[in-house]
Amino acid sequence: MARYRTHSIEFKRQVAHEYLSGETLHGLAKRHDIQSQLIRVWVRKYEERALDEDAQAADLIQEYEARIAAL
Repeated sequence: MARYRTHSIEFKRQVAHEYLSGETLHGLAKRHDIQSQLIRVWVRKYEERALDEDAQAADLIQEYEARIAAL
């Protein structure tokens, strides 16, 4: 059975930042031993601020406030 590795949010941010700073997908994938498609996903999420813990927390707070207001 396959085991999936989990990567920290900080590691994902670091790899996405390295890519956006000019590193190649192939080079990053090889250096970190991860799929290039996974890097693309992380970069997209990084650009959408989905990897930003503070942004996620703020979105969650807004969602809870909306639920409370609906009561």
